[in-house]
This record gives sequence, structure tokens and C-alpha cells, in this order.
Amino acid sequence: MRIIIAGAGEVGTHLAKLLAQEKQDIVLMDPSEDRLKFTNSSMEILSVVGDPTSLQDLEDVGVKNADLFISVTPEETTNITSCILASNLGVHRTFARINNYEYLKPKNKEFFGRLGIDAMIYPEMLAAKEIVAAVKRPWTRQYWELFDGALILIGVKVRNNSPIVGIRLCDLLNDQKLYHIVAIKRNGETIIPRGTDEIISGDILFFTTTQEHIEDVRTHAGKLNPEIKKVVIMGGSRIAIRTAQYLPNNIRIKIIELDKEKSYRIAEKVPSNAMIINGDARDTDLLIQEGIKDTDAFIALTENSSTNILACMAAKRFGVFKTIAKVENLDYISLAEKMDIGNIINKKLIAASHIYQFLLDADVSNVKCLTFADAEVAELVARPNAKITKKPVKDLKLPKDMTLGGLIRNGVPMMIDGETLIQPLDHVVVFCLDSAMRKLEDYFK
Repeated sequence: MRIIIAGAGEVGTHLAKLLAQEKQDIVLMDPSEDRLKFTNSSMEILSVVGDPTSLQDLEDVGVKNADLFISVTPEETTNITSCILASNLGVHRTFARINNYEYLKPKNKEFFGRLGIDAMIYPEMLAAKEIVAAVKRPWTRQYWELFDGALILIGVKVRNNSPIVGIRLCDLLNDQKLYHIVAIKRNGETIIPRGTDEIISGDILFFTTTQEHIEDVRTHAGKLNPEIKKVVIMGGSRIAIRTAQYLPNNIRIKIIELDKEKSYRIAEKVPSNAMIINGDARDTDLLIQEGIKDTDAFIALTENSSTNILACMAAKRFGVFKTIAKVENLDYISLAEKMDIGNIINKKLIAASHIYQFLLDADVSNVKCLTFADAEVAELVARPNAKITKKPVKDLKLPKDMTLGGLIRNGVPMMIDGETLIQPLDHVVVFCLDSAMRKLEDYFK
């Protein structure tokens, strides 16, 4: 597939790297030559300096013969305009990054479809939904529903109080197949574990399980599950507004915004259970005055990653159970993890993984790019006569950077162990490091 990506920012470059691993024919265009310098000889990406709103530049990169045109520049008008132009020049499909929620309403999506825009993504909305999911399950670092909720992927940081700390995976009393530990993040490194690996305090464990055993994962991880009743949000961004709109009505919300005029505008858009405070959330006295010591969750959503990290650290010192920080600087994500921030929100990675999910064919219906694990989770269908169906899992000699997390067979979710024999048309969850993405086809095609 020939794919042209307009915009060499963090979304575009991350997406280009993901697709390059999939042996796609990738063209990355941007008006700035400096932003295109990330590419190297090891990646099959063609970098082109060009303006995506220029008809001549679009023709020069061969948009007429492309299968897909994706515009993910920071400017919404550029993305919409370039997709319309690319469609009229003959590209098969288009995808635009937008900043206006109204465009996603069904009647408006039809309108943009007639203009030539086949799909749109609103990163702030996706980020807000991830925040809400984190608030609803405050004991988790990551929580994703796979196969429409039939299988669950949960990331949890375990400490000395966890009953499974100090135990090797092969010795876990998990005869009922309550869950499967598919990855361990330890000291900044992601491990695809084997039976001889021992769980250590401070590990971030990634479990796959089914709906009925979520509580088993929580208790085995030694985590409390307090009800979140009071939330403080630092920064009145679009993500903050969407988060306030999506959170349950029984949660009391305070949004602290420094800009007075912006505070008035936000107040008109949030529900009645949200209160807008005009002030600086970095001010300790203000936080105490607004009841930070009784707050259950603190969400830092300013445009400054370091400010968000520091604010969450301060909130933890006041005893806040759940902290969530927006960290747009990719280099700061590992720092935030070391500082023990509960959840990291990076809308660039969220957007790139969502677009990547949209691009994959029917055999790979869903891919999540795990912020904490530097890894991917893929939902795949085992084709008849595929290599994955020939032997029990223990005899398949799977690469060390890949593991099978669970499967759906005839609508029934189940865990996988070494004795499991994958059957044709089974829907399988595969957890793998970046290095294993190309190997998936060898097993499932």
C-alpha cells in the first residue's frame, strides 16, 4: 500500500515509523526540511519537502497513485484542505486530524465525506476518554478492552504488598487461567516474560484477562480500589472540557485555570457538577484552600509537560490517590514513569495508534501503542493453514519478543498457555515489542 503522510510532527513521524515496519510504501511530506531529518537508511520512508495544500506538490509526490493520504499537521484547516485536494487529484482514501468535535457528528461526517474526507480524528476527545477510563479504574496504569470487551488488558504497578511479588511466573497459582502476564516493564525496559522470570516490587505488569476475573487481577496485584468522588483538573484545555463532560455526574469536578477570560468561557461549556476556579494550580495555598487533601484524583492538563509532572508529584504528597499527567514531550514519559505518576496521557501517541488501527486490514483489527511499555498489542485472526495453528503454543518457538495473551473462539474468551492449540479463525491477542511486528505475518497468514 502506498501511503502519503502530510505533517512530520510527532504524530506523523511516529505513524510513519509504525507503518514502515509493516512494509508499507511510505511518503512523509512537510514544508520544513528540518522536521524530516529524523529518517535514516534503516527505515523505508521517503521524505519529501512540500506543502500539502499545494496542488503541484501533491502531484509531485504522486498522490494520484496513492492508496491513502493522511494529513496530521497541527493546523486543522491545512489537514482539511489538503485531504480535499488529494481526493480530487485521485487518491483512494483520505484521513484528516481535526480540532473541532462538531465535525464528527454523523450529519457533518457525511458532509465532509462528500467533500472527499473519508475519516477524521479528534485527538483531544480520545485523550479525554482515556482519562475517564483511568478515573473509573484508579488502581490501573493502563486499561483497554479488546475484542469489544471480551478480553481486557490491564497494566498495574505492583509493590511489596502484592501477594505475587517474589514469585516466578511458572509458580503462580493460576490453574484456573484467571489471567496471563504478557509483559513486564522494569527499570525502563520492557520484558516479554518467560516462566522463569520472577515478579519484583516496582514492576509494571501487563495482564490479559476476561471481564469476570478483573477483580482477581486487582487482588493478586495488591491494589485498593477507592471510589473517585472528587477530581481536580489543572488547566482548562479542550481535553479538560471534554473530560468534565464525559465523567459521571456524581463526581465533583474542579477545574483550575490561570487565565481569567478563559475561565469564563470554560464555565459555559462544562456540566453543572464542574466548578471553575480562576487561579494558579501551582500555588500550594490555593490547592489546600480548594480541598486538595480530600481530593481523590488530580489531573494535570497544561501545555507544559514538566509542570504537569511536578504538579502530580505535589498532589501525591498531599495524599491524592490517583494522578494523571498530560506529557506531550516524548522524552519526558520515562521521567514521569520514574516519578510514579499514575497515568500518562500523550495525545500524539493516542492519535498515531488510532490512525494505525484504522489502516490495518481485517486480519489485524486493533493495535494499541502502549505508552508505558514501548510495545504493541495486536488483535489477529488465525487464517486456515497458518503456521500458528500447526502446533501447541509451547512448540511454536515464538520469538522472545512476542507472546500470546488470549483468544476468542466461537465468541468465548479464554486464556492461552503452552498446551493451547490455536485453531483456524481464532481471534488472538498478541503482545509484542516493536522488533516483532514484522514477524506476525509469518505466523498468522
